[in-house]
Amino acid sequence: MAKKASSRAPKPVVPPVPPVSVVTGGAGFLGSHLVDKLLGRGHRVIVIDNLVTGSTDNIAHLAGTKDFRFIEQDVTEFLFLEGPVDYVWHFASPASPIDYLELPIQTLKVGSLGTHKALGLAKQKGARFLLTSTSEVYGDPLVHPQPEEYWGNVNSVGPRGCYDEAKRFAEALTMAYHQQHGVKTRIVRIFNTYGPRMRVKDGRVVPAFISQALANEPITVFGDGRQTRSFCHYSDLLEGIYRLMMGDYHLPVNIGNPQEFTMLEFAREIIAATGSKSRIIFQPLPQDDPKQRRPVITKAQQLLGWEPKVPLRAGLVDTIEYFRKRLGAAAGN
Repeated sequence: MAKKASSRAPKPVVPPVPPVSVVTGGAGFLGSHLVDKLLGRGHRVIVIDNLVTGSTDNIAHLAGTKDFRFIEQDVTEFLFLEGPVDYVWHFASPASPIDYLELPIQTLKVGSLGTHKALGLAKQKGARFLLTSTSEVYGDPLVHPQPEEYWGNVNSVGPRGCYDEAKRFAEALTMAYHQQHGVKTRIVRIFNTYGPRMRVKDGRVVPAFISQALANEPITVFGDGRQTRSFCHYSDLLEGIYRLMMGDYHLPVNIGNPQEFTMLEFAREIIAATGSKSRIIFQPLPQDDPKQRRPVITKAQQLLGWEPKVPLRAGLVDTIEYFRKRLGAAAGN
């Protein structure tokens, strides 16, 4: 005998609720690229930025995107948002020597009060929290390369102290919220990163060298050029940061590229990549400028299965093209 058809209506298919991410400093260089990555991973994204060092140019392409919202606000003020929040990505901070030398008090406030407000939001919403710290917490290191266990060599009253100590305080505050309030926190220590959307005159070595090379101006190398840095393409960095947030490790993790260049080598690399006629000139080394900077990334490799994939020469292609367009547009004005 044939079975009777069921009279029950099929259950409606309920679409999954997208996770909600809040990105402080989301109109900046790295923050805006993170926003793109999160939207591509199916997140709803709320950006909070006061545009002191960020720019709406970096997020203009997202205008009208249904899962994107921009709030122009200083993160040192109380952060009130209706509805659920799953992740808080705290990227807000001046992050170049020019910025934190011109804005020392704002730099200290965003590292302290801003981190406090962002952690408070995460605590209220039961959200995971990620702090973007920096290799600057190691100061002018006496240990090379730098593992996460190294406590650093920082001059708290020097010209870089406002940034270094703001980030060191932010790490301590993040750990306090983890230990006392049970907030699920993550701390990434970012090493030198480059890519499109960096500001042309932000004082960091990549924009400075590329801008000078494209204009065939002398490239300024400080000191004797033997001080070292390592450069990580933004796409590699953000993949590491995303994996860290989605993991379960709460202590600091270095994310950066361990391939090390002297500043003289890097200047020559930029000249070759741009086809520039620039020559190299030397200026005195700024006070407290780190002599060596290279991450130990063993934790990232073991805990996150992460390591950088983009070689410098390949990563410079989109970066140089971005600066070529920006400088060309500025010259047209």
